[in-house]
Amino acid sequence: MPAEHELPPPADPGEERLAGSLAELTSRAEALERQLSEVQRQTEARLVRAELKSEALRAGMIDLDGLKLIDHHALKLNAEGEVEGAVKLMNELRRSKPWLFGAASSSSPAHVPMAQAPRPKLAGEMTDAEYRAARAALLRRRG
Repeated sequence: MPAEHELPPPADPGEERLAGSLAELTSRAEALERQLSEVQRQTEARLVRAELKSEALRAGMIDLDGLKLIDHHALKLNAEGEVEGAVKLMNELRRSKPWLFGAASSSSPAHVPMAQAPRPKLAGEMTDAEYRAARAALLRRRG
């Protein structure tokens, strides 16, 4: 007949350490997963703000403080990393708060000019002192 209040067999100290290590690793993994999800949430919020700023500048917003009027939590990024409905949102904001916007810009963003190899300065473009120095350097190389 089994006793009602039997004590469990004495635990192996190695098993206790293993169970303690497992519990510690599990809690660390859960903490790291929480940190990762928080970092992902913050990163997405930053991307949403950056995309909104970009769209606001394209729409001609002159005071970016107007972006504080938008509920950022309701906005989501699509697969391309763009805010869904940002153009529509800017159009609605332009209608409801026109003083935040100037004239819309029709110009395209500036591009970096093509790199050109440096060319020597022509004698006609040089000052008298530059010409004398360049001539002296040329004569030294020849002689």
